[in-house]
Amino acid sequence: LSQLTPGSHVVHMDHGIGIFRGLHRVRVGGEELESMAIEYAGGEILRVPVYRLDLVERWVGESEASVPPALHRIGGKRWKTLKRKTGKAIETMTVELLQLYAERSTVRGFACSPDTLWQKEMESSFLYEDTPDQRTASKEVKRDMESSEPMDRLVCGDVGYGKTEVAIRAAFKAVQDGKQVAVLAPTTVLVEQHRHTFEERLADYPVRIGGLSRFRTPKEQRVLLKGLQTGEVDVIIGTHRLLSHDVKFRDLGLLVVDEEQRFGVRHKERLKQLRTSIDVLTL
Repeated sequence: LSQLTPGSHVVHMDHGIGIFRGLHRVRVGGEELESMAIEYAGGEILRVPVYRLDLVERWVGESEASVPPALHRIGGKRWKTLKRKTGKAIETMTVELLQLYAERSTVRGFACSPDTLWQKEMESSFLYEDTPDQRTASKEVKRDMESSEPMDRLVCGDVGYGKTEVAIRAAFKAVQDGKQVAVLAPTTVLVEQHRHTFEERLADYPVRIGGLSRFRTPKEQRVLLKGLQTGEVDVIIGTHRLLSHDVKFRDLGLLVVDEEQRFGVRHKERLKQLRTSIDVLTL
């Protein structure tokens, strides 16, 4: 309730999306009850007793700029149909995840070597002092990479808390063992930011880094793609273009995914295919 203001969109588990109109007191059977008023399509008002607020959630879009969907009708079929389809989609996703992790449990991946002197030197050159969580995350990621079981690790943290540095250290570790690294970002701006950061951090080492986005001419893209096939490019940073079937690697060992939730269904299907045998780090 503290997050709601009159006019906010809400979702009722049984009736779908409506608009919160405030808290009202109503008299029922001689007893006065406080209830939430929710307006639905056609101006219908649903009153939800405060003791059933567990059925109501605040509507949240993909971004602050998201436009709320059309209101549902109380008892209408559209919300029921949507719930049924969503339930089936979740079941399908669950089965796919179980299959994915079953495959990963039987596949032997590549076990990276222990940290080299270069690895320790590069990490110690970081301009900032590692936070305890950052140090732990980096240590656990590298430990996973040294295992023959394919890594699938998620690193969570607010913007500016050093997730990219963890990814850079993992990428450098993979490259030293002759593996290629793909860094997937949802926007061209993020691609360029990551490319700049990777190049700056690894400038003192023989690591070849490329950026694949709409900022590259067709000729530059062809050169990069050929470099990936021959192994001349060690780290490639790009948008969903990296998931195209014409992008082929000589020996991909690590996939870094930034903000996976911003990729579409088709892109995630391709990610699932890649996840069965290589190390995956999601930020």
